[in-house]
Order: sequence, then structure tokens, then C-alpha cells
Amino acid sequence: MSADAALIEHLMDVLRPLGGVASRRMFGGAGLFRDGLMFGLISDEVLYLKADNETVADFEAEGLGPFTYGTKNGDRVLTSYWRAPERLLDDDDEMRAWCRRATGVAARAAKKKAGGTKPAGGKPAAKGRTVTRSPAAGRNRRSRARQSD
Repeated sequence: MSADAALIEHLMDVLRPLGGVASRRMFGGAGLFRDGLMFGLISDEVLYLKADNETVADFEAEGLGPFTYGTKNGDRVLTSYWRAPERLLDDDDEMRAWCRRATGVAARAAKKKAGGTKPAGGKPAAKGRTVTRSPAAGRNRRSRARQSD
């Protein structure tokens, strides 16, 4: 993967009106982020945008495919990112529209992921059980630990 600095700079200029857009080099390419959520990637000087069931048809209608990369075990397909139409590079308004939709996809994915059943401790609760601890329980454990020292 590689990401051309001129392409990244162009995209940052075009996407500035969206607000909160940043790029970060990664794996020889670059990721595009808005408000901390990745909505695009650049690989081999090609822009790919985040897609889901609501937007994949638009990419398919353009005759575009998902992001594919080679591994030692063969090609892998990442169906959450699809090649952006090349014409977007010549049409700033349409580029922003496609990227705005991709940021919506990223937001929906983050919301769906956050909607999982992970409690504050980071580990999923056992199915059918909830665990609650009072602040007093924590103080009692700390007191017992100090007493045993």
C-alpha cells in the first residue's frame, strides 16, 4: 500500500468544509478520519470509502469493487471499503457528498459496535447475568488488602 502525499493533501483541502477530517499514515497507505472515525483509506493512490448495506449499491452501480490486498496466503477482500469513483477527484462537491455518506457509515458502525453488551470493565457480561458492585464493596476489598499487609 502506498499513499501519494499530493493526493492526501488534495483530499484534506477538499474535505476541510466537512470539519474534523484528518489523515494518518498506516500500512504504507493512509486512513481518512472524521472525529476519530475512519471513513476512508488510500492505497496505491486509490481512494476507498467506507460502505455498508445502505451504500454498497451505489458503488456497484458505478462498477466499482471492494478493497482487496495481497497476503502470503492470497488476496483478501475488505468489504467495508469500496473504491471511490475516480471522477470525484475532479468534482469537489460530489467528493464531499460521497465522503459525508462514508462518515455516516462509519458513525453507524461505531454506534452498532458501541451498542454491544460490554460493561465499563471492558469484558462482556455473562449472558443473562448482570454484575453490580457498590462503592462500599470496593472499599471493603481495599481495607482487607491493607489489613493483610
